[in-house]
Amino acid sequence: MIENYNPDVLTCLANLSNDEVFTPPELVNDILDLLPKELFENKETTFLDPVCKSGVFLREIAKRLMTGLEKEIPDKQKRINHIFKNQLFGIAITELTSYLSRRSVYCSKTANGKYSVCDAFDDAQGNIGFKRIDHTWKNGKCIFCGAGKKAYSRGKDLETHAYQFIHTTKPEEIFNMKFDVIIGNPPYQLNDGGGTGSSAKPIYHKFIEQAKKLNPRFITMIIPARWYSGGKGLDSFRKVMLSDKRIRQLIDFEDSRDCFPSVDIAGGVCYFLWDRDNQGKCNVITNNNTQIQHSERFLDEFDTFIRSNTALNLIQKINKKSDVFLDSIVSSRMPFGLTNDFKEEINGKITLISSSGISKISIEQVTNGKQLVKKWKVLLSKTASEHAGQPDKEGKRRVFSRIEVMPPNVVCTESYLIVGNFENEQEAINAVSFLKSKFCRFLVSSILLTQNITKSKFVFVPMQDFSKPWTDEELYKKYDLTQEEIAFIESMIRPME
Repeated sequence: MIENYNPDVLTCLANLSNDEVFTPPELVNDILDLLPKELFENKETTFLDPVCKSGVFLREIAKRLMTGLEKEIPDKQKRINHIFKNQLFGIAITELTSYLSRRSVYCSKTANGKYSVCDAFDDAQGNIGFKRIDHTWKNGKCIFCGAGKKAYSRGKDLETHAYQFIHTTKPEEIFNMKFDVIIGNPPYQLNDGGGTGSSAKPIYHKFIEQAKKLNPRFITMIIPARWYSGGKGLDSFRKVMLSDKRIRQLIDFEDSRDCFPSVDIAGGVCYFLWDRDNQGKCNVITNNNTQIQHSERFLDEFDTFIRSNTALNLIQKINKKSDVFLDSIVSSRMPFGLTNDFKEEINGKITLISSSGISKISIEQVTNGKQLVKKWKVLLSKTASEHAGQPDKEGKRRVFSRIEVMPPNVVCTESYLIVGNFENEQEAINAVSFLKSKFCRFLVSSILLTQNITKSKFVFVPMQDFSKPWTDEELYKKYDLTQEEIAFIESMIRPME
């Protein structure tokens, strides 16, 4: 029997979905530790959580303020009233989470209820509000969040998931006040109505962009790490984030389960501290299972963010010896313009490779890359071998799944990428030897944060002379890698059969 066991109910909540994740109290306090301690000792400091789900951020902030203001406001009830009335503010993401948040913070689902610990409110919502918002549709999508009308045009009895904080051009009018700290764990994505109806569009970045409009002293949020090198529609956001010298702390988790034990978020998660009045290098802490790496650096050395310090040093070294990179010969999506719902032609002259097998089509069906049809080339599956680059039990990755030589008059569907444009079979075979090298696969894995391999993931892979085959030993020697650097690559990438 366990004595004195008093679990925190907020550690036991099931998540709303993988897109709306409850934050464990321990993680909240790690995030709060990024903020200067004096903020919790000042009765004028104001905090906003614009994405309240369980209310845990505001609850943990209240605990710190209760301790920090004890000398200045010794009367406990007056201190509670002051903190809840004047310092803590929240916007719930749904009506249900507004009740849950108030229960966590005020100990009552209504701020002015009988059991509320704060007696300074005259209304039920207090400073944790929820207002049902409708999407603003244009061409089938919401102009604020990009949600698909087909998925989210709902009746009054269902949640719209039109989050109040980002569905306005004037967020400052929600509370009509300024905040010192904006903090939270925003929703991650919404169905945008694309693809087959399950296409998801990131929205977490919109909460950060909206928070910056309020110009607080500090912003800290926990979000998916996919923005480092990918994410649908995140190119502009990534450029702004990497070039923003006010991001002074970035804590990175390659495996999201190190933060959220029951949630597997492809590419991991991160949280950051944005400090309005303090620009400089960013302190980067990368957590990889039991290994923790520290570095202080500017984030915009490259167009994508490289989370591993060792990988960063290797890429810097290789870049100094390279002028052309493999992304210049890797195709974009749908190299031959063929989707997976192609129409087979029994008498077709062109062989088609798809995820369902081998078929025949006519040359007229090829709408892209016709100049490649008569060439030797390399087929590469656009789906990585591992989910989000997560390693096997030995901590190693394979990265690529299917790689093979494609002869002339053979094409493929959107399930694959094409590498190269070769005059003969031997050059294509030599290219395969390079793609299968641990050296090449390691460089791709350094920025591969989802299972989807794209042309851009080859931006750090140096071009080679494919008149000859390649081995890892030759590549290590060519780029003057040290034994420590070689050992690091070997520890990360497993052989390909």
